[in-house]
Amino acid sequence: MQHVISVSNLSKTYASGFQALRNVNLEIRRGEIFALLGPNGAGKTTLISIICGIVNPSEGVVLADGHDIITEYRAARSRIGLVPQELTTDAFETVWATVSFSRGLFGKPANPGHIEKVLRDLSLWDKKDSKIMTLSGGMKRRVLIAKALSHEPQILFLDEPTAGVDVELRRDMWGVVRALRETGVTIILTTHYIEEAEQMADRIGVISKGEIILVEEKAELMRKLGRKQLTLQLQSPLDHVPAELAAYRLELAAEGSELVYSYDTQGERTGITALLKDLNAAGIRFKDLQTKQSSLEEIFVSLVRERR
Repeated sequence: MQHVISVSNLSKTYASGFQALRNVNLEIRRGEIFALLGPNGAGKTTLISIICGIVNPSEGVVLADGHDIITEYRAARSRIGLVPQELTTDAFETVWATVSFSRGLFGKPANPGHIEKVLRDLSLWDKKDSKIMTLSGGMKRRVLIAKALSHEPQILFLDEPTAGVDVELRRDMWGVVRALRETGVTIILTTHYIEEAEQMADRIGVISKGEIILVEEKAELMRKLGRKQLTLQLQSPLDHVPAELAAYRLELAAEGSELVYSYDTQGERTGITALLKDLNAAGIRFKDLQTKQSSLEEIFVSLVRERR
């Protein structure tokens, strides 16, 4: 698998002495959607800023499409588009003018056909002559994506792209991102919305306290770290879990009317058959049952908590 971004032994210490990144190693595959998750202050934005050439590293090497971000800055930066968290656009410019200007900043010749395609793909074509100040927050967010795509980058960083965007527009944006990936653009996404990563990403990286603590295929991560819960709705409430069932570590819920059994999805045996047999022997009857698997959010929270 070809890597479009390669980060080796990357560290960043600011003048204040704060170490934002510690010996980060990360490789991102060409054409994938990679979600970078981490709590506030974990180092997500610092890592992106270094790769995009905005912040200088203290140590380490970063290659973007094979180009060193320090010694081959122009070539590396031309491969990258960045959609920042903040809505930073010239309020008095038109959509067409600001997107066209962004293309020119990278020394690219004028290409009205490409700008038109980008605006149409982002449902901005009918706003091309509108001033930025007249647009809604969601439309301004789309303009930022258009600006980032104006110079035809092969790598697109989306730093909290749907922050402050309503649910309906967020789902529209997911569609835009998927369509970009179909054209071969590699997408690196940071997000506070775990659902976003769960819906979109091919692989997931988790960063905590400046260190990458895990990089995994999304499906494999869910399989390996996900736990399942079996919830039994009882015919008669219980005051406590009988001692003979202690080995199952059952939890009482819903004021004693439910028993919850957690088990490992990777175990050879779930223990459910034995549990049901022992419940019957203890005279505990249930009227319904359901299972639930851990969400990515629950997995993420447990991973970060373990590192504290």
